[in-house]
Amino acid sequence: MGRRKKGRRVSGWVILDKPVGLTSTHAVSRVRRLFDAQKAGHAGTLDPLASGVLPLALGEATKTVPYVMDGEKRYLFTVRWGIETTTDDTEGEASKTSDNRPDEADILANLSQFVGTIAQVPPAFSAKRIDGERAYDLARDGEVVELEASDVQIHDLVYLGSPDADQAMFEAHCGKGTYVRAIARDLGRALGCYGHVTSLRRTQVGPFDEHSTVTLDQLEALNEADGPEACDSLLTPMDNALSDLHLLPVAPGDAAKLRRGMSLLVRGAHAPAHGEEAYAMEGDELVAIGVMDYGKFLPKRVIVAD
Repeated sequence: MGRRKKGRRVSGWVILDKPVGLTSTHAVSRVRRLFDAQKAGHAGTLDPLASGVLPLALGEATKTVPYVMDGEKRYLFTVRWGIETTTDDTEGEASKTSDNRPDEADILANLSQFVGTIAQVPPAFSAKRIDGERAYDLARDGEVVELEASDVQIHDLVYLGSPDADQAMFEAHCGKGTYVRAIARDLGRALGCYGHVTSLRRTQVGPFDEHSTVTLDQLEALNEADGPEACDSLLTPMDNALSDLHLLPVAPGDAAKLRRGMSLLVRGAHAPAHGEEAYAMEGDELVAIGVMDYGKFLPKRVIVAD
């Protein structure tokens, strides 16, 4: 008999407003402790110096993580001109400097080259792997890190203004794998003045935005007053992560079949097309996530009820 996992079987999403200074791993640990959850994970890391939307999955919600990680993201960030750093943010040492400062016309004229599908070299201090090692670990050990460019999708990059000649604020709407620090670095180079990120806030990850976030202070207060179960009131339902998929309402009998891994015949004009991903719901309970196969729904991830 396997060892019983410690903690409660609780499932759902915690859309955390991560504070500056906290790593994503530590955020997961703290939230897991506050909920006394058996299982927890995050849908994409957020730098310690960044704040904002960090979706955390508890229990069975971890089965929906890929659908959030693949979603689009939005960031608000500030760039400091005149200095490029080894980390492309304020943690690193200055590696290049310039007395040049761009004006609004220069900035606006250069934004279009950072919109669309572009080749982007990740920062040396990033989570990319090189021969099995994280790039930031190698960089911290003093090794020269050379990462290859990869294609990323930037849907929009908007200039929001400059509080002074040394700084400029932007909003980026981008796809998976985009590094905002690299945008700042490359924009500074294009403008001939260098630059690095001084503040960064993520406002959206896939279907989740900052309007649905909760804070660690809120969770701490609930836990302290009424225990881990009280934190459940701030959970976001698992199926909210699947808003881009086709919804299949199912009756209790069909839900039972799906939970046993059996396929389900789906008919009608509004049935999903062959190859389309979908999710089955029995009332407000997520039952399974799967794919259509010539009129049949094949469950790929079955959700175990808590």
